[in-house]
Amino acid sequence: MSTATLSPSDVLAKYQPVIGLEVHVQLLTRTKAFCGCINQYGGEPNTHCCPVCLGLPGALPVLNRQAVEFAVLASTALHCTVNEDSVFARKNYFYPDSPKGYQISQFDKPLAENGWMDVSDGNGGTRRIGITRLHMEEDAGKSVHDGFSDSANRTYIDLNRCGTPLVEIVSEPDLRTPEEAYEYLTKLKEILLYTGVSDCNMEEGSLRCDANISVMLKGAEQYGTKAEVKNVNSFRFIRDALHFEIERQIDVVESGGRVVQESRLYNSAECRTYSMRSKEAAHDYRYFPEPDLPSLHVNAAWRDAILVNLPELPEARRARMVADYDLSVQDAATIANSRAFADEFETAAKQAKSAKRVANLLLGELIGRLNAAGIELAQSPVSMPGIVQAADLLEDGKLSSKQLKGLFDVCFETREDFAAVYEREKPEQISDTGAIETMIDEVIAANPKQLEQYRGGKKTVSAFFVGQVMRLSKGQANPALLNELVVKKLDIA
Repeated sequence: MSTATLSPSDVLAKYQPVIGLEVHVQLLTRTKAFCGCINQYGGEPNTHCCPVCLGLPGALPVLNRQAVEFAVLASTALHCTVNEDSVFARKNYFYPDSPKGYQISQFDKPLAENGWMDVSDGNGGTRRIGITRLHMEEDAGKSVHDGFSDSANRTYIDLNRCGTPLVEIVSEPDLRTPEEAYEYLTKLKEILLYTGVSDCNMEEGSLRCDANISVMLKGAEQYGTKAEVKNVNSFRFIRDALHFEIERQIDVVESGGRVVQESRLYNSAECRTYSMRSKEAAHDYRYFPEPDLPSLHVNAAWRDAILVNLPELPEARRARMVADYDLSVQDAATIANSRAFADEFETAAKQAKSAKRVANLLLGELIGRLNAAGIELAQSPVSMPGIVQAADLLEDGKLSSKQLKGLFDVCFETREDFAAVYEREKPEQISDTGAIETMIDEVIAANPKQLEQYRGGKKTVSAFFVGQVMRLSKGQANPALLNELVVKKLDIA
């Protein structure tokens, strides 16, 4: 979509997008938020629910202690202040997938507030994005609109998800571009995965995001009217939806219209949003304190006990890896992207003679093969001890990079670990100076024309001699030593 009166550069110069995100994260507890039903995705419809989930008369909720602990971990990881006292409330709305007619949530007294996260400013620096609040609540059920013979006329309700523990993370309207929103979500997911509070599986609905977007003239002090884009199931689609909404709202304003406060749905096939319903204000939900739950009290002792389980977070881990293992910033970022992968790397790095060799093998040799084979690190035929052995052989000059590539190829072909393949194949790198010099002399004698070219000043011909000696040695000559000796021999030939 493009604006009717403005070029893209004109749009950027004239208008400022304002974006805020509301992220719902299912917590990875064993049971639901307020009852003992299993907290598990899937299952036969309406089999993971009980009178508490369904809000039947006389059924009373009991707060899941682990859900609170996970919420405190997430809050702290996002630099939020955990309030000692918070209150659960009833958020009243009527929809088929909410059998109680209300959702247990938190409103004016949330669990945590005033956090932040940094995103790139596009100029080598960072911008701080405020996090207004993190509050606890329960999930609703699921409306199933297709997959049945009469889906054209009926919607089915699966209440298995009712009562699943959630945290809602609400950002300040500090994001200014769809790219910033994408980075914010990516980093948020990474932090949550590190803490272990959620699996963040968007396909299963473990992480869902609503985006609030408005536009205003640059330099204006008052925000424009916002629209909310709901139910977008990937970060890429959220970014695309925001791009569309920015252009749509600018079109509306430029044509003399007024942006309406509403909820909109994103159609990824058409790359556009559609109006869903007018947006409710908070008072429409008629919040009031949940009468069946006391205030939640998280005192300092309990909070400290919870935070014993807070791991080193991604940004801090990347910085430490650069310092401890002499990794590049990019390599540290790639390795620390996954907590499990970073743990595996650090275990291997501490055992190997060179941590940097381990990183190079993991990123340069192993990951590409795993991706090509469509398997995870846990299914790799080359184990981490195998990586350590390979790294040490390279470090000691007993293997060349070319030889190692060949051995890794065999590992993936035969599904054997590195140790077994190396023991059987046993390629040895030739690092004996005398043996290499003998081969160099033989190659120089056999190629007088190239020798004359070198003597005439064409120094790049040395690469020809290196290649010929490498062929003669069947790839076993130590590359660094070979290059050094070839130049030395040619200079005195």
